[in-house]
Amino acid sequence: MPTKLIASPPGARRSWRPDRPTAVLTVLSLLALGCIVCFLTVGIIGSWEFAVPFRARKVVAMTLVAIAVGVSTVLFQTVTNNRILTPSIMGFDALYVLIQTVIVFSFGALTLATVDDRLKWVLEVGAMVLFSSLLFRWLFFGARRSLHLMILVGIILGVLFRSISGFIQRMLDPAAFAVLQDSFFASFNAVNEDLIVISAVAVLICLVVGARLLPVFDVLALGENHSIGLGVNHRRTVMTVLILIAVLVSVSTALVGPITFFGLIVANLAYALTGTSRHRVVLPGTVLLGIIALVGGQLMLEQVFGFNTALGIIIEFAGGILFVILLIRKGPR
Repeated sequence: MPTKLIASPPGARRSWRPDRPTAVLTVLSLLALGCIVCFLTVGIIGSWEFAVPFRARKVVAMTLVAIAVGVSTVLFQTVTNNRILTPSIMGFDALYVLIQTVIVFSFGALTLATVDDRLKWVLEVGAMVLFSSLLFRWLFFGARRSLHLMILVGIILGVLFRSISGFIQRMLDPAAFAVLQDSFFASFNAVNEDLIVISAVAVLICLVVGARLLPVFDVLALGENHSIGLGVNHRRTVMTVLILIAVLVSVSTALVGPITFFGLIVANLAYALTGTSRHRVVLPGTVLLGIIALVGGQLMLEQVFGFNTALGIIIEFAGGILFVILLIRKGPR
């Protein structure tokens, strides 16, 4: 990271200090590390050999979600040039809920609880990626190519999925609906170890592809005309970014459940704290904030509140408030 040189009188010894992004990332790294250490060690009663690996699986799952949701949100805001949007508005969460609802309605609540997690993960990720790929290709490469039209259609399809889910849920018996309702919010308490491995592989592949495009992200943020003028193949690059976003969001949702506003929170906090729009700073800042929020929040939930609520509910509540605030602030512009 670059450092900022402080001007000094002639003959005086020059001093230096890290610039704001470097200082912020350093502090966030220490806070994230502190949250992880506390989560792994605080409140253990009994066997450490069992408790630490059990908690470590949760930490890995939360880290994967922080990476997937944080990176996908920042990239989505880059290609749409709008910081109050998240990939969730494209209907991913609604499609996930619809899949769970159809499974319970067609095969019973017991099937949802006993079906092989790996098979369900493949089904959910495959359905969400296929849905997003068809939407992106149909609208972004069609005769009336428009990113804003794609977002609008995604929102409408999300409303359609929620309406179908709501209609089917009204036909379920109360016991089946109670089982289904547990899948509506993200949960880190019982993450399958096999799903963590395949999710980590998928996220790693997306990060490798994204790392090769890292210098291009700042150019994409300038807008289509400027990026084309600077030599970027805008159509191909944006399509690649959208596919990466679809895979990351799908993997995160299939792993722990939907978290609609989480990316909105950490992305906007990263922009505010780092004071820059450079992706090599904002992306790691977003991921670190996501780890702090998830690991620190889960630590508070387990040690202070005694599992009396779900972390996903708290995130949705805070994110909804932030979304309204951002709408009010940016509305006149």
